Amino acid sequence: MTELDERLLGLRRESRTLATALRERALELDADPDAISRYLDLPAMELMAATLIPPEYLGSPLRAGRPEYHGMGCLERVVVLEELARGDVGGVLAAPGPSLSGAIVHALGDDEQKQWYYRTLLARPTWTFFALTEPDRGSDAGQLTTRLRPAGTNGWVLNGHKRYIGNAVRASLGVVIARSSDGPLGITAALVDTGDPGFTASAIPTVGLRAARLSAISLDDVPVPDERILGRHLPASRRGLRAVLATFTQLRPGVAALAVGTAEAALDYVREHRRALRPAERDDLDRFSGRIGAVRQLVYRAAAEVDAGPGNGLLASAAKARAAPLAEQATMFALGFFGPGARLDHPMLDKLARDARGLEFMEGTSTVQKLMLAQGYLRGQLAHA
Repeated sequence: MTELDERLLGLRRESRTLATALRERALELDADPDAISRYLDLPAMELMAATLIPPEYLGSPLRAGRPEYHGMGCLERVVVLEELARGDVGGVLAAPGPSLSGAIVHALGDDEQKQWYYRTLLARPTWTFFALTEPDRGSDAGQLTTRLRPAGTNGWVLNGHKRYIGNAVRASLGVVIARSSDGPLGITAALVDTGDPGFTASAIPTVGLRAARLSAISLDDVPVPDERILGRHLPASRRGLRAVLATFTQLRPGVAALAVGTAEAALDYVREHRRALRPAERDDLDRFSGRIGAVRQLVYRAAAEVDAGPGNGLLASAAKARAAPLAEQATMFALGFFGPGARLDHPMLDKLARDARGLEFMEGTSTVQKLMLAQGYLRGQLAHA
């Protein structure tokens, strides 16, 4: 088992307290995602806005209550994300802050790029985006068609389309993954200001995770100055596909933690609204709680492995492959306690079920994770996981 130290236990307690305010606003944000602008002063929003900003740019360690929280360690992020998702996973994903783009800026950015990026985020609540997925091609970086082409002496231009990009319609800046040349070394990450000409984003109607405002992006000769090309100071082998995969590895346990928190929220709802449980129902609830506890331990261990070495991604895939289906199963299990009309009579539980399905498609589906695990097994890597 992965035991949490006193600091992480304190973070978990404080995050659970902050999650209450998210839960109270969950249905409002589901109905009106733009309502998030009214709640940016919530402590949970402020916590998410600073997560993945290194302490040297924050000026002092962020605090969740009394414990220090830097947000750069995978295990500490997992602890916080699980508890906040227990309040509302949609609200967590709708929060301003670095998110995925912050991870790749931290990995590839030079000092000048990091200063510009982090100072922009700290000046005011700022949404960001990370654009990899393309229509008809998914998130396979090797099949990218979005192109980054030289524009004479004026840097580069971006052309292409991206889809299912969280918060893009409300973002001020973000990272676009594009192809600058053929082959695996031709994958390039570019910092993009959404106010630049040629950039447009439109919201995609979704069934779940509505607060996150999943978006479609169109790039039509969007200018990218040389100083906005991430990894320009690094060898090509370190700034392309390898960097994208490393970013997913680092953040995948966090998605698994969101799924665990959503599963817990479903069982919390049953306990709150079905207080007179029959003995068999109580036993079923306890057994499902045990399943959640087991997956939580897998998520903790995966996060600890990532902290121990950025290349340790197999357990992260295992955690995502177990946690996302568990969230769906937990919400369906919880709905069964309330009869045929449960989704109409209990809108919060209906929302949890819709959100849980959306988590399956974040950071790669369960099928993708299983393929990665199979490759690890064939390479003999699972024996060390």
